Amino acid sequence: MKAYIIFIIVISFFSIENNVFAQSSAKEPEGQFVIINGHRIWYNITGKGEPLLVIPGGPGGSHNYFQPYMDRLADFVQLIYFDAFGRGLSSKAQNPSEYSFQNDVDEIEALRSALNLGPVNIYGHSYGGMVAQSYALKYPESVKRLILANTIHSAEMWQKGNNDNWNYQLENQLPELWDRLDSLRQKGILSTDSVYQKIQGEMPLSLSFYYDPSNAPDPAYSNKSFSLEVYKQLAGPDADIVLGGDLSSVDFRGHLKKIKVPTLIIAGRFDRVAIPRYSVQFKSFMPQAEFIMFEKSGHYPFIEEPELHAKILVNFLNSK
Repeated sequence: MKAYIIFIIVISFFSIENNVFAQSSAKEPEGQFVIINGHRIWYNITGKGEPLLVIPGGPGGSHNYFQPYMDRLADFVQLIYFDAFGRGLSSKAQNPSEYSFQNDVDEIEALRSALNLGPVNIYGHSYGGMVAQSYALKYPESVKRLILANTIHSAEMWQKGNNDNWNYQLENQLPELWDRLDSLRQKGILSTDSVYQKIQGEMPLSLSFYYDPSNAPDPAYSNKSFSLEVYKQLAGPDADIVLGGDLSSVDFRGHLKKIKVPTLIIAGRFDRVAIPRYSVQFKSFMPQAEFIMFEKSGHYPFIEEPELHAKILVNFLNSK
């Protein structure tokens, strides 16, 4: 295991950085920094009860897209939000090669240790669920309960269920938009380029992240606090077309039965990222887990069905 030098610096602040969902100039909650391997990693603890460590998606996402939606759990659990290295309020690398999937996994263990936590409950959303799966396999004694939300079990699922499905919809439902993207590709511009991302972001929410687009925060979606540098490094330079980088070799399918801690798997019926066709495969790869499909959600059940989501999580975390 990689050695980490850890100590804690306490600091309170307000950030002017926009939310992943652009929560219209909302102030950042008070937080702290912990130094892990020489990097300042931001975290914030709120609520009461057993700790629940919340791992953001992406790769490249920060903690803030969970808020205020996950905050409703603070009456029942102690929420631990954090920004991984290179994301949100945490330190950025001088060289993108410093970012890796394995570093993201080991950073969870370093953070748990720094906060003097025993076995901890883990909630991993989307890419964060991939980190959570790897973490539970590598550090089984550090996990009390595991929640995998709208996540991916393999590079194959990412490629076929995310990239291919996403681009199929773009090409067939929005041919005008697809032609604009294709013209960029003809010029050698890849899908992680900011110009490509901006045009792709014009895709209606009804074809992307939400069951009901009116459930999306307003303004609807923003990448202003999303790190394209991290995304490109971990998922490859053409990540939205062909998965590359560290994630191109990820495959948990043959290992998930080894996870012995109580596990809850969440999926969204209208998720166009972690699509149901592949999400339901978790039932066979991890038959010991509880599986719940949110029938009126896309990629974010905690936004679209917040009350049901909170109820299910509290019941699971309180189960014996």
